[in-house]
Amino acid sequence: MDRVARHYGRTSDLAGVITARLRAAGLEPGALQPVDLASVDEFHIGGRKATLELARRMRPSPASRVLDIGSGLGGPARTLAEAYGCAVTGIDLTPAFCAAAATLSGWVGLGDQVDFRQGDATALPFADNSFDAAMTIHVAMNIAAKDRMYAEARRVIRPGGVFAVYDVLQGEGGEVHYPVPWARTPDISHLVTRADMETLLTGAGFALSEVTDSTAESQAWFERLAAGMAAAPGGGSRPPTMQVFMGDDFPRMARNQVRNLAERRIRTVSFICSA
Repeated sequence: MDRVARHYGRTSDLAGVITARLRAAGLEPGALQPVDLASVDEFHIGGRKATLELARRMRPSPASRVLDIGSGLGGPARTLAEAYGCAVTGIDLTPAFCAAAATLSGWVGLGDQVDFRQGDATALPFADNSFDAAMTIHVAMNIAAKDRMYAEARRVIRPGGVFAVYDVLQGEGGEVHYPVPWARTPDISHLVTRADMETLLTGAGFALSEVTDSTAESQAWFERLAAGMAAAPGGGSRPPTMQVFMGDDFPRMARNQVRNLAERRIRTVSFICSA
């Protein structure tokens, strides 16, 4: 877990770095909408569009209490809160992410609807049946004990609630080319296959209602991202992107992701489950 936190937590003052990049791009933190942060805080494959699609399938209401497991900079949590009016709690292993997520939420006026805590997805600090729904987006790739993670999710979701999972899975094309956004080396990468995931989720007590493979769309999304970085490398006047916290090797990670997706070494799959 410490190695995972170090992989993502290379910059301690993320909010300060993002502020500087926003102002260089002509944007003031106090005059932003959640969508203005999507280039940096929706750092999973497919970005904000993928979050909204997952949320549509979750169908939260304004009365829903939702948990975001592995909440990062808080982008998906804010997207749900803005779009559906629900209250969202995020939990993440990396302290710098939690601190920045709270600051960014204040910028866009959602500080009262979302909150963020530092913690471990395999030992959630919440009582049984605390949430109406939960989601996890591009998180389990770093977690070996997925059985504990999903058992904890089942514990904190009330009976009849929804659990939405969107993750990178092991494909049939062979071993992953590193570095990738979730791991520079294989030691903190723990991918499983779609069949493995279905077994893990049902073993935790969930019933699967929808399974969607979005690999082709993910490949096209990363191809566009990699092409954009190649056309405008660096660029302090551009809005902040994932490179803010991933570092200078992020362009290489993006190129590897295109190759991994094209060769089906990885797949992106989402699961909608009921508790």
